Amino acid sequence: MDGVLVHENSALPGATELLNRWVDTSHRFLVLTNNSIFTPRDLSARLESSGITVPEENLWTSAMATADFLAKQQPGAKLSVIGEAGLTTALHSAGFIMTETDPDYVVLGETRTYSFEAITGAIRHIDRGAKFIATNPDVTGPSRDGLLPATGAVAAMITAATGRAPYIVGKPNPMMFRSALNKIEAHSETTAMIGDRMDTDIIAGMEAGLFTILVLTGITTREDIERWPYRPNLVLESVDELNSLI
Repeated sequence: MDGVLVHENSALPGATELLNRWVDTSHRFLVLTNNSIFTPRDLSARLESSGITVPEENLWTSAMATADFLAKQQPGAKLSVIGEAGLTTALHSAGFIMTETDPDYVVLGETRTYSFEAITGAIRHIDRGAKFIATNPDVTGPSRDGLLPATGAVAAMITAATGRAPYIVGKPNPMMFRSALNKIEAHSETTAMIGDRMDTDIIAGMEAGLFTILVLTGITTREDIERWPYRPNLVLESVDELNSLI
C-alpha cells in the first residue's frame, strides 16, 4: 500500500487509474499491508481521503493473515494479545478468545501504546509455555518526528528475555501471500505482486511463486537492486507505467 499506491497520504501517479481499471475489468486484487494497527474499514477510509477507492473486502493486513493462520493451526485457542483494533478485530472475527489466564499463544502486533506491564505479561506467558506469534518483523516505523520502535523491536525484547523467537506471519513470510491468494481464489501462476521493497515484497512474492513487479516510488532505488541476490521480474518507475502495459 504505502510506497506503491500512496506516499504520505497522497495518491501516487497512476494508482487511481490502475485500481479503477481492475474494477472495470473484473480483475481480482488485494491491497496488502504489514501494518496491523488498522481495520480494513480504517484503511479504506484512509485511502479514500487520499483519493483512492478500495473497498474493505479488497484489503488484506498482517493482522488478518495472522488470524487466518491461527484459525488453521488451533481454532478457538486462548490468546494473550498486544495490539490495536486491527489485530483484535481480526482475531475476534476468527472466533478466538482473548485472555490473560493460561493463554495458548502470545500474539504481538503493532501498537502505539506498548506498556511494561503488557510486555512483562507476554514474557511470563511464553516462559510458562505459550507459543509466540508476531504479525510482522518491522523493527521501526515512520512518524512526523522520526522513527518509532515497531513490532520487530518489541519482539526482540521479548525474545531476549525468553530465548523464544516468534513465528512471524506477515511479509517477508510468503504465508501472507498464500493466504491472500486463497482469499481471492487466485493461483500463483496467474497472479502478480507489486511492491516497493526488495526485502519484504519481492522476496515474499518470489517465494510464493508470483510474478514480481518492483516500483521505485517507495523504499527501494534502482541502485539498491544490485545489492540483492535475487531480482524482480519487472522494474517500473511507478504503477503509472502499468497503465500503458496492460
